[in-house]
Amino acid sequence: MNNFSHVQMGVDYYPEHWDRSLWVEDAQKMKEVGVKVIRVGEFAWSRFEPKEGLFDFKWLDDAIALFHDQGIQVVIGTPTHTPPRWLTEKCPDILPIQANGQPNHAGVRGHRCFNSESMDSYGSRIVAQLTQHYKDHPAVIGWQTDNEFSLTYCHCESCNARFREWLQNKYSSLEQVNQEWGTVVWSGEYNSWSQVTTPIGGSPFQNPSYQLDYYRFQSHSANIFQQRQIDIIRHNCPQHFITHNFHSYPQKLDLYPLGENLDVAAFDYYPNTSPNKTTTGPYSGALSLDITRGIKRRNFWIMEQLSGPPGCWMPMWRTPYPGFIRAYIWQAISRGADTVVQFRWRSANIGAEQFWHGLIDHSNIPGRRFEEFTKVCAEVNALSSTLAGTVLRNDIAILHSHDQLVALDIQPQSEGLDYYENIKCWHRTVTKLGLGVDVLNWMEHLSDYKIIIAPSLYLMDPAVATNLASFAEAGGTIIFTHRTGVKNMNNVCLMEPLPGLLSACAGVEVEEYDPIGNDPHHMVTADDISYSCSQWCDILKPTTAETLAWYADDFYAGKSAVTVNSHGRGKVYYLGTHVDESYMKVLIEELVEAHDLMIFPELPEGVQVSVRVRDSQSFLFILNLSREFQRIPLDSSYESVLYPGIKHPNTLTLEPYGVEILNMHNNH
Repeated sequence: MNNFSHVQMGVDYYPEHWDRSLWVEDAQKMKEVGVKVIRVGEFAWSRFEPKEGLFDFKWLDDAIALFHDQGIQVVIGTPTHTPPRWLTEKCPDILPIQANGQPNHAGVRGHRCFNSESMDSYGSRIVAQLTQHYKDHPAVIGWQTDNEFSLTYCHCESCNARFREWLQNKYSSLEQVNQEWGTVVWSGEYNSWSQVTTPIGGSPFQNPSYQLDYYRFQSHSANIFQQRQIDIIRHNCPQHFITHNFHSYPQKLDLYPLGENLDVAAFDYYPNTSPNKTTTGPYSGALSLDITRGIKRRNFWIMEQLSGPPGCWMPMWRTPYPGFIRAYIWQAISRGADTVVQFRWRSANIGAEQFWHGLIDHSNIPGRRFEEFTKVCAEVNALSSTLAGTVLRNDIAILHSHDQLVALDIQPQSEGLDYYENIKCWHRTVTKLGLGVDVLNWMEHLSDYKIIIAPSLYLMDPAVATNLASFAEAGGTIIFTHRTGVKNMNNVCLMEPLPGLLSACAGVEVEEYDPIGNDPHHMVTADDISYSCSQWCDILKPTTAETLAWYADDFYAGKSAVTVNSHGRGKVYYLGTHVDESYMKVLIEELVEAHDLMIFPELPEGVQVSVRVRDSQSFLFILNLSREFQRIPLDSSYESVLYPGIKHPNTLTLEPYGVEILNMHNNH
């Protein structure tokens, strides 16, 4: 297996889009600026197989040879995201069928059904041909499966047949399906398996248990589709690594099963360039990076990163401000990216993505953004060996669940209650305090952490409930929030006081609730400080818990809003409402102090810190992801790793989009 842990820069390159005369100068220029790896091929099926059974890899052989001569390594994308027209014309069953019965059409991308037998046959063949051809090529180090998986929401005959099979494997009988889904409502009971179909018609008002299982089946289909490719690649190229380029939540695809059999997760990162997003964008991006790291619980790749203003399906964004590209590359590395691949080397002059800008504009004259990229390449290459093998080790984790996201989307609970946006709030609060945080699949083991934040565990798995209670018993701290323990895993409401299976460890029960949405409400703490709250109010009845805050409005004024319970050697907090971020900050600061964690309480807006460690070495990344000069207080004098010979005595000033990396174990 190739060692892909060294820190390096790369670019996405499409030789099939350019005249061959450009390949040579592009390869030479990449070597000059310090590019170490390129990704190719993920959309090139029509060039790899221009006619059925006629395979042509000569053009890519020639291109790869040029890059190999310059010492640049290659990751090849399997081209199954874009079946060629000759194939979809011959095998129309490849095209997904929409809920209204109409097929998707070729000419865009992602126009393939995961359950199509034709797609399975022809897709497996092109992957087998590619991997056989490049299995021994010295420049090729790895493979990317397909491209940016998402759900196809297909309703073809094959998907209907596979959906029934999936249900038959999950449930013992059709009678059990009726029972678990509660199909008696609206006389929806099934009398034969042939009546069970995908949600044809697309109505959002169908049985929520049925809808949740359909989304799970769709994720399962994507996973099986990818696994066929993984099996072929492993067989033909056992020395190569395998990755996939995930893209941002919120989406209804379950990333965690897809990531399980990959060697490394990858993410396509396009931070928003709008000045209006400077106060939220850096934090949303940090969450996406932390989610990507959590897929495998290890360092990851960026397979596409913003290089200029995007524009394709929407008007173009603002061009990146000076320093923006460099700062966000370092942000990705600071949060665990070992390789950052920029999209793309040169802006396309053909096709739908002509204005999804690359590092070089249509003029083909390198400009300001290219010069900035060149600077980053030099910095990354200079520090590659220093940072090799460094990882993040955090004491705080936020639990993230695909099932919660989908279930809460199927049945919105109140105005403004958005599962992923609420996770953003907690993650942003922790990040603003300079604390590292992992974002994990909610079913992972938790023993490595001291504090767990678990927003809205709306569906409850008994094993997870036991895991969380054990974590608290052993001395950990947990934060639960409103809409916890409402349903079982089949999306059916539980007939027991909320928060259900977590009531005992939380030491509280919900007497009643009020979906307040955006109506202004407040709560008051014991020290008589008022905080605004929104979305939801669980009216709490402590059993063994202590009340920390009380509602100040409505018929439940004076009732408990926030509680804490001692459970074993740990503490369990229950927040019955979506609290203001200022209260989140106060609470996290108290917990951090109790667990004696390092904190940066005076971080300016837009400044983020992160620590990568290896053995006894620790490197502190400080990034100013804002358009203002920022002054950051330090607890000591630190030596710069990024700028050798520079020391920062107790304070650091960073220009807009400025970056610094400090040696934490060489301070005085």
